[in-house]
Amino acid sequence: MSRVLRASAIMAAGTMVSRLTGFARTAVLASAIGVATLGNAYNVAYTIPFILFDLLIGGVLSSVIVPMIVKAQKHDADGGRAYEQRLMTIATLVLLAIAIVGVLCAPLLVSLLTTDLPPRGYDVAVTLARYILPQIAFFGIGAIAGAILNTRDRFAAPMWAPVLNNVVVIVVAVLYLFASDAGGDIDAVTSGDLALLGIGTTAGIVVQSIVLIIAVHRVGFRFVPRLGLRQARLGEMGRAGVWTLAFVLINQVSFVIITNLATGAVGKAAAQGAGDVAGIASYSYAFQLFQLPYGIIAVSVITAMLPRMSRHVHDGRPEAVAEEFASGVRLVSSVIVPAGLLLMVLGPAVTVLIFGHGSTSVPQAIDIGNVLQVFGLALVPFSVYQLLLRVFYAFGDTRTPALIALGNLAVSATVSFVLYLTLPPDLIVMGLALAFTAAYGCGAVAAWILAARKLGTGLGGRAVGTALARMYVAAVPAAAVALAALWVTTELAGISPLSSAVMLVAGGAAGGLLYLLISHRMRIAEISSIIGLVAGRVGR
Repeated sequence: MSRVLRASAIMAAGTMVSRLTGFARTAVLASAIGVATLGNAYNVAYTIPFILFDLLIGGVLSSVIVPMIVKAQKHDADGGRAYEQRLMTIATLVLLAIAIVGVLCAPLLVSLLTTDLPPRGYDVAVTLARYILPQIAFFGIGAIAGAILNTRDRFAAPMWAPVLNNVVVIVVAVLYLFASDAGGDIDAVTSGDLALLGIGTTAGIVVQSIVLIIAVHRVGFRFVPRLGLRQARLGEMGRAGVWTLAFVLINQVSFVIITNLATGAVGKAAAQGAGDVAGIASYSYAFQLFQLPYGIIAVSVITAMLPRMSRHVHDGRPEAVAEEFASGVRLVSSVIVPAGLLLMVLGPAVTVLIFGHGSTSVPQAIDIGNVLQVFGLALVPFSVYQLLLRVFYAFGDTRTPALIALGNLAVSATVSFVLYLTLPPDLIVMGLALAFTAAYGCGAVAAWILAARKLGTGLGGRAVGTALARMYVAAVPAAAVALAALWVTTELAGISPLSSAVMLVAGGAAGGLLYLLISHRMRIAEISSIIGLVAGRVGR
């Protein structure tokens, strides 16, 4: 576990700064454009390139490329250099073509993602999408560069590069605040305002890609365009990539359902004269906050685990894969267990402090917080599910994750539609978050059973279950302290950005410290290791 912890600590530091600047980015954007029609239109346009990238090539890059690069490094005479160059060349050309087609098809893409979006909102979303879609071409460069760095156990740059992306978009949002008189009013926004928001968003990804290119150059990678398709092992990649494509397609269908139902909730509320309710912007912002603890610790551990597990598989050591996985789950859970409980208690306090300014009102920020509270339920099953997928990817198995994802889609779609039809408009987006929780809870159980069978050695379920139970025992008092701070502060001062800051300091910080103290006294090894690592760093 110590090797994973050290590698994860490097990545977690970068990820923490990245996520914090991402919070600042999201908060400034929400203050600038709000979470009503303009905010919804921006978030629809912003998600389109990510959907296309993941659907057409991103899933293959994230699940197939790292094991294939490791294989090339082991077996190719040149250590896999030519193979890496071919991957970079092919990915760049393919994604450039996709970006061009995407810009031309922007109206169709916006229509597929929305339901009952007002005409002005639709036009704005299409315009923003055309500015933002070119960034797809840079996604592939960054993804291949990150994979090359990961196989060389260089994890810092991929985790720190998004910081510059966030800084660029923050600057753009601040410029919009000062240069535009429209604010969150979609009827007042001008073509120049939209160009600033759209081009500025794309510029952030361009800067991020440049940083990663510099990083791979420093580790000795030299890009030479190569178009030898036979040597690129596209057949092998395609066999694995077919199921990866199915996996990504299934997940994107789920997301398309969510965006349509979330935008439909706003239209449903308008038809009933119910006023403003949470829409896709509120869902997106809550989801970004939900991913903070997952991104800081789970993504870091996952990124460190996959190359190691891939090597264990190639060496014929399934027991080492199981040990690596169990260690990773315990390490991740030591952070996400208390984080999930604290989000369930302090979600509105977090969102009012971050979003309750400018074009986003305090009630709108509370709506985001209520969605975040529901997402708190999903934090543990979602993180464990993502860790389990890497067991299959280490074996080059992309079929099983796709079949599990199909089950997730069935659960998510069924629950989402039932709640959309039965809940009042102001609760629909919370219902969508609950459907997400149900889907990943079922998915984690199914993935665990199938991964244990694949290894034949088990996954250390009893030890992991015991560790999780002890972590929850340590975390419940922390959540109780946070709940008490929330109640007292609300009774005395109501809910405002200032009182929310007090709640977070009194409840979140105190609860977090109490969890560390209790878990340390309970000798939860993962927490003791983290404390020891931090103390060692500080003591230097």
